Amino acid sequence: MNDAHLHMIFNHLPIIIPIIGIVILIGGFITRSEVVKRTALLVFILGAIFTIPAFSTGEGAEEIIEEIGSKVDHHFIHEHEEMAETFALLSYALGFISIVALWANYTKKSFSNLIAIIVLAGSFVVVFFAQKTGTSGGEIRHTEIRNENVATD
Repeated sequence: MNDAHLHMIFNHLPIIIPIIGIVILIGGFITRSEVVKRTALLVFILGAIFTIPAFSTGEGAEEIIEEIGSKVDHHFIHEHEEMAETFALLSYALGFISIVALWANYTKKSFSNLIAIIVLAGSFVVVFFAQKTGTSGGEIRHTEIRNENVATD
């Protein structure tokens, strides 16, 4: 397995995991279950952890794409790389805030509910950038999803 293959394996997890975390965290708020909220926070931490291999295999994947001499416009690779950097930083930040929120929840701090709300809001930002990053990555090899291929009526 090379970095391109590993990148394709890992890159979906940091996108999907925060979506699952959102659903669980909302469920925790609805049911007022601290255990469910903690589970969601752990899911967000897991999402940040899986961002590491997805991000770290990206450079190797780029080199492989360039080596095979495919007819990929470097503009799409650069755009994806820029989006991935922003997404990775936001994902790591969400993971860190989730660690703080998990600690606050376990120690029953008065601000634990507030920080969980902040995590929820931040998770929507992360998912937005995850979608943008995933789409820009798909556009590298999947010309059918590029904006210029969308029919206008």
